[in-house]
Amino acid sequence: MDRTCAIWETDEVRAAVDSGDLGAIVRAVRRAVPLTLEELAKRCGYSISTLSRLERGKQPLRDVQVLRSLATALQIPPHLLGLSDTTSRSVHAPRPVARVNVNLVPDEETDPMRRRTLLAGLTGLAGASVLGTGSMSSAEADPVSTLERALLDPPATSATPVAIAQLRADVAEARSVYQLGRYTDAATRLPGLVSTAMATRAGDEDISSANALLADAYTLASELMVKLDRGQLAWTTADRAMQAAHDSDDLLAQASAHRAWAIVLRRTGHADTAQRLIFSTIGTLQPELHRGPEHLSVYGTLLSTSAYTAAVDGDRDTARSLTAEAVEAAARLGSDANHRFTAFGPTGVELYRISVARALGDYGTAIEVAKQIDPTSIPLAERRARYWSDVAHAFHEWNKPELSYRALLSAERASQDEVRYRKPIQRITTSLLQHPTARSMPGLQAFARRTGAVA
Repeated sequence: MDRTCAIWETDEVRAAVDSGDLGAIVRAVRRAVPLTLEELAKRCGYSISTLSRLERGKQPLRDVQVLRSLATALQIPPHLLGLSDTTSRSVHAPRPVARVNVNLVPDEETDPMRRRTLLAGLTGLAGASVLGTGSMSSAEADPVSTLERALLDPPATSATPVAIAQLRADVAEARSVYQLGRYTDAATRLPGLVSTAMATRAGDEDISSANALLADAYTLASELMVKLDRGQLAWTTADRAMQAAHDSDDLLAQASAHRAWAIVLRRTGHADTAQRLIFSTIGTLQPELHRGPEHLSVYGTLLSTSAYTAAVDGDRDTARSLTAEAVEAAARLGSDANHRFTAFGPTGVELYRISVARALGDYGTAIEVAKQIDPTSIPLAERRARYWSDVAHAFHEWNKPELSYRALLSAERASQDEVRYRKPIQRITTSLLQHPTARSMPGLQAFARRTGAVA
């Protein structure tokens, strides 16, 4: 009997195939070979923790590339993993497990999005004819509201295509403005940027690169809409980022678009779907990490986002496991950096640890982690403002209003737009105004007016 037949005839493999559980099949075959998780990881290029999640069904096993890598590493026919039909035995996809009455733990950005009806008929982004490239006149509306109107209009057809190098520089500049915490400035740039990217895609021979840059612009738009609590438009721009990314050959543009889509899914109550998407993307990226720091940074950012998503969903063990993997990725990178505008590195992971602890309700832990970080060492204003926002939120839930207020003022110093547009900041400010110690917080009323908490 040859080796493949011997594997086929083992009780564990037969039971796994009959169950239709691909992860169980991988585990059964691995044990029958036999191989340890570490040995299989070396063969296929995936981490031990990822393989463990795949085998236990914690991470979906659907990606054809991942399945083929596993089949090759295990030296078994692809049909054992459902990659082709076989007359002798077929693998059936298992039915999803029903989950009843699951209440997601709201994160700082979730409540306003719950149970909203998604806006229909969003047909595209308007171009520079709607928003000029310069600053807006006083007669114009708030830039964010104007951007929102622009997102609802049909795409402009008068934009002029530019060279790919110029478009890449324009996208990078818009992203830099966002990371400086200047959200209204980013809002004024995005319609013209997207319109130019669409025109460039239509007229350039390098369509793949143009699509990748268009996807990056849409991804930025989605992140901005999340910041500004424009939920319907975050959904729309994330969807468009996905479409453009998959029309490109850029794996990192695709991964970044997947992350933006996963964030929108999480915010609309689809944490499970968000995690499946992130895990699948992580699996696709893992064999490519040798290609350089950009791939490792995007990979680590996905792990961090997944850890936070797990925390929001109340899954403490998964949140901690994924955070530990992100720490390993940051250590592998070696230092804080901003490759592919991820701001990923050891400090970046620590910032996520604060968010994860806060989302899990471990406010004391969140503050302890925050104390280990020197906020002046956080180079990007947007991340520094988010650090202080998390600290303010943790102190607020810990019933320490004065410390919460001080953190809010620090967030404002990092980015005025962070406190002006973020709904969680406004809710905390409103609560502080009603606190018995409000009189002991000088300038609170003025701060509340600046944030829009009071008229």
